[in-house]
Amino acid sequence: MANFQFIVSDPSTRKAYKIEVDQTKAAGLIGKVIGNTFNGDIIGLAGYEIQITGGTDKDGFPMHRQVHGPGRKKVILSHPPCFHPKKKGQRKRKMVRGNTISSDIVQINCKIVKPGTMPIEDLLPKKEKPEEAKPEEKVEKPKKEKKSEKPKEEAKPEEKKEELKEEQKPVEKPKEKEGEGVPKESKS
Repeated sequence: MANFQFIVSDPSTRKAYKIEVDQTKAAGLIGKVIGNTFNGDIIGLAGYEIQITGGTDKDGFPMHRQVHGPGRKKVILSHPPCFHPKKKGQRKRKMVRGNTISSDIVQINCKIVKPGTMPIEDLLPKKEKPEEAKPEEKVEKPKKEKKSEKPKEEAKPEEKKEELKEEQKPVEKPKEKEGEGVPKESKS
């Protein structure tokens, strides 16, 4: 069987707590309706009285207070819950779950009506944060050495600039005039 996920809101502190309980342990809640109260011992909050305010099923459809029974139905909605109109007078047909808790419900929203003797933080199991490696404990992996390669000889940056300047200059060829193309005989 799946787990029930309880979202328990505390109106006095305005905090919400998430509690997961196996469905076999919380079988007493099946058949309860939105607005009913139950003893907090079922979910591990001894001495607390808790009221059901809503929930969602396994496919994400929300429970609606005015739809009776545990099944899904398509209803026309014009106001919250389950529909928040963007325009005045807007209505929409939406699929919602009935107001009765069944085994298809996965999340149950609740609020504390009567607090117990112990604070709720002491009754809930604390989540352990994953331990992060401390800077001293970090172990550096040895770097793999590449096979020996002959280092390429590189020219110094100044030499590169000079080479570029020489290459960029266009080579000028002397213009030949008529009659100058033939070498002259020199008199000795």
